[in-house]
Amino acid sequence: MRVLVTGSSGWLGRFLVPALTGAGHQVVGLDPAAGTHTDRIGSVADRALIDRIFADQPIDAVIHAGGLHKPDIVRYPRQAFIDVNITGTLNLLEAAVAHGASRFVFTSTTSLMISHAIRAGEGEAAVWIDERMTALAPRNIYGVTKLAAERLCRLIHDETGLPILVLRPSRFFPEDDDTHQLLSGENMKANELMHRRLTVEDVVAAHLAALERAPAIGFDTLILSAPTPFARDEAAALKRDAAAVIATHFPQAAAIYTARGWTLPASIDRVYDSGRAERVLGFRGATDFAAVLHALEDNARLPFAHDADYTSPLAKPLRHPGLDPGFRVTGGAPGYPGS
Repeated sequence: MRVLVTGSSGWLGRFLVPALTGAGHQVVGLDPAAGTHTDRIGSVADRALIDRIFADQPIDAVIHAGGLHKPDIVRYPRQAFIDVNITGTLNLLEAAVAHGASRFVFTSTTSLMISHAIRAGEGEAAVWIDERMTALAPRNIYGVTKLAAERLCRLIHDETGLPILVLRPSRFFPEDDDTHQLLSGENMKANELMHRRLTVEDVVAAHLAALERAPAIGFDTLILSAPTPFARDEAAALKRDAAAVIATHFPQAAAIYTARGWTLPASIDRVYDSGRAERVLGFRGATDFAAVLHALEDNARLPFAHDADYTSPLAKPLRHPGLDPGFRVTGGAPGYPGS
């Protein structure tokens, strides 16, 4: 298939495009920033550009993996998120329908499922997060716009029958957390593989599975995360004394962590359950917390990417045709991007 991939210069794109080509697909990469895997430089908010891309060559499928993300909140105004994450998604959906694409995969985020209350760790038990959670109250413009884009996907599927799969990955960014800095980046990522993280390689594998399975499924929304060792009935204990629960599943973890100078979480406030993705897509993350412990025991390379110096291609504001040429972000930097 010829697959249009948005966000081809980003963190996911640099792994996704080679995997697609390796699977025999032809890829057209679109991103506002230049990159090794980017063929067209521009914004999904530029409808004329999107129409040209679809008119220039048949596009069989779309993987819409680009957009403005949570770290971009400090770089760009809310209007940029609306233009890129909502209008840009609509542009792609409508073009895909108009030009007869056979399937559409949308990369969303578990972040839109996290309210202020969940973020603050309220309650006496860890929140068990799966696709049955429907009372969603995103806590920032990123989550609001991604949720709106998901609902556009549902609307277009219902109206046109275009097969669409919405994927909600948990954390897979390589850089340090910009809000929690009590632990080293590697220590935190290792801990999160128990309940709120997966590797970029597993995100890629899920996208390839979604691309293959979308026509048979029609529409679905699926959480992606590393397989959790925990059960729903452990939620209260996880909030109260996570280390004790971890010890029941991994008796060796505390000693391994001590030897490394790492710290296990004292409390866990949420668990992402990716069981539905396993049942629907046949996708199960290959890397879990057990793989981390094996690597630590063997003094081997950790099974996840960590790059404290990683910078998004969108860190520097960009100007694009089709966007308001007079727009300025705070501080006077010109333009804003859409990937």
